[in-house]
Amino acid sequence: MIAEIIAVGSEMLTPHRQDTNSLYLTAALNKLGVSVAFKTIVGDNFDHLSSAAAIAIRRADIIVFSGGLGPTEDDLTREAVAAALGLTLHRDPATLLALQQKFLTRRIAMPPNNQKQADVLDGAILLQNKTGSAPGQWLDTAIDGPQGQPHRKIIILLPGPPSELKALFDGECRPRLSAVLPPRHIATRLLRMALIPESTVDARTAPIYKKFTDVETTILAGSAEIQLHFFTTKPTQQAAQARVNELAELIEAEMGEDIFSNDGASLEEVVQLMLGLRDMTLSVAESCTGGLLAERLTAIPNISRNFIGGAVVYSDALKTKFAAVPEALLQQHGAISPEVARALADGIRLTTNSSIGIGVTGLAGPATPTTGPDAGKPVGLVYIGLSDGEDTQVKQLQLPGDRERIRFWASQHALEMLRRHLQ
Repeated sequence: MIAEIIAVGSEMLTPHRQDTNSLYLTAALNKLGVSVAFKTIVGDNFDHLSSAAAIAIRRADIIVFSGGLGPTEDDLTREAVAAALGLTLHRDPATLLALQQKFLTRRIAMPPNNQKQADVLDGAILLQNKTGSAPGQWLDTAIDGPQGQPHRKIIILLPGPPSELKALFDGECRPRLSAVLPPRHIATRLLRMALIPESTVDARTAPIYKKFTDVETTILAGSAEIQLHFFTTKPTQQAAQARVNELAELIEAEMGEDIFSNDGASLEEVVQLMLGLRDMTLSVAESCTGGLLAERLTAIPNISRNFIGGAVVYSDALKTKFAAVPEALLQQHGAISPEVARALADGIRLTTNSSIGIGVTGLAGPATPTTGPDAGKPVGLVYIGLSDGEDTQVKQLQLPGDRERIRFWASQHALEMLRRHLQ
């Protein structure tokens, strides 16, 4: 069975509010073995909402609406769903009385428009909202399919406030869904690769994952890495996990050391683990990345066991003071040079007495220097040095994009360079 989540509210179509309820609902439905195939955000417009509801009812088995159950004129979910289903609404006396009691408890008169919160879809079960005024609704019904055969549809109306929605779903919807859904279990796997083109990954892995027609494979590109997500459902958790593991192992065999994580761990976490296993320490000297590499490393708990620290050596003077880069070297080759990257890596390692030193220097832009030894060097030119006391290697990059992208990709290259060195 597949589900669709419809978030109702014009505020979520602005830059100022996000639909976070769908994230919770997706996770909750996945735990029940239900795949979420569609997510829709609709503003407070009757025609738009009834149209979206009609489309969802045709293509999904479970449709969950969040929001639009309040007392105001623009709360239209009940009316729109009724129109999409060709049902009428009736005002439930018990619900109306309960609403009135809530207002009496607060010693305020209930405005007339709150009465609409007692309007119920014909055939629906009311879900009592203990933390708010808007009750939810559960409708287990059937509609005729293209061949005239009935198709079961479960339609759930939930209030928009997250605390109310979660309480109603956990207390009322989850038990009902568990009782009617067939036993299905979801398993996932995630493989991560750094600095490889998406097209290259797909060309090498598509011949493998296309054979697994019962596993949904998604390739995501961004933040200087490629992620391969595998998703399947089976009658048992063991069968589901075994199936995605089988596919993941074949992909690992194909991609080899290009995969830095087969369990979802970040590149920083993998580097920390590898340093720890080798009982090694790391220090960094950063120019163009301005401390970004150190920031990413120190976001990992317990990294202090292996990451000593380092210095942001933005000026030539601090390159000399903190990383022992000779002034003559800077004058001769410029700060953006393989020679200086090598000197930064060697110097910070010796200064901090660490096992490995990394030096990063480059030009993040937006302007190209017009004077001095770095004059004419292009924006995006980056050098990364890595020193381990026996050898010092330097990597040259020409990174595209704006200042923020160049800095992040430089830090990603440095971490991946370190991972491959440790491997």
